[in-house]
Amino acid sequence: MKKLIKPQKGRKELTSLIIHSSLILTLLETFPSIARTGETFQEKVEPKDFRLYIAIPILCIALAELLVFSGKIAAAICVHIGILIALSLSNIYIKDPKVHNIYMPLMLLPLLRLLNLSVPIFFNDTLYTFVFIYIPLAIPVIAIIIHQRNSLEEIGITTKNFLLYMVLSVPLGFLLGLGEYLIIRPGYLIPDLSFANIFILAFIMVFYVGLVEELIFRSILQTRFEKTLSVREALIITSLLFGLMHSGYGTFYEMLYTGFVGFFIGFLFYKTKSLPFAAVMHGFANVFLFGVLPHYLIGWT
Repeated sequence: MKKLIKPQKGRKELTSLIIHSSLILTLLETFPSIARTGETFQEKVEPKDFRLYIAIPILCIALAELLVFSGKIAAAICVHIGILIALSLSNIYIKDPKVHNIYMPLMLLPLLRLLNLSVPIFFNDTLYTFVFIYIPLAIPVIAIIIHQRNSLEEIGITTKNFLLYMVLSVPLGFLLGLGEYLIIRPGYLIPDLSFANIFILAFIMVFYVGLVEELIFRSILQTRFEKTLSVREALIITSLLFGLMHSGYGTFYEMLYTGFVGFFIGFLFYKTKSLPFAAVMHGFANVFLFGVLPHYLIGWT
């Protein structure tokens, strides 16, 4: 998720309070659950109601992101905070662990958006702001993986065909980045294409942005949806959410394109079960999008 949305100066302190409260709320929901992994839940959601329980928070997240898309940031913040509170309290009323195991990772999406909105308090819109978005986000991501006891194979940590996937990830990342560049034409995040700047950009985009986002969307959400729904539904839902989380660009074509990108990467993850492949491809798409292509194609029409 690229950081393009800046809160107004008068709202900086409020935004800071909101984001810290949201992070604490997410962690409070996650860590107590680790201690409850041995409990047996007796109440189960009826199969006919299960999709409804999933659809409600997804539709709420979609509403919040459409508010971001339309520029109504304050309303979007309120909706995202409401989603966090509702999902964190849902285990009081819903005792089915299948529902709870989906609600928990869904909390990461409002948290990602709120972190995205809060970072301009500390830094201008530069490359290094990504670090301050994804390091805090990595904490609940790791906690959820521990709680849900995902195996290394499930989250895609594998060395199978590693060299082949690394070679393929660069040209695929170029094609994905080129398609997105032609839609949004962003500026560059590095002043020149020196080795040092390219290395820093690639490191941040692969090990912060690509890795954390692929853990969220593919390793956690897609894997969980595959277990409870079907592979087709899992791919559609996660790609839809991935596209919606790019609403900050303010263009429908960007959301549509990134939804396609999410489906493409999700399909490759389903086939390869390789998190390194997905993370490096995602990261290099951003390297080309925000580093290489703006320097070479700026002014090109």
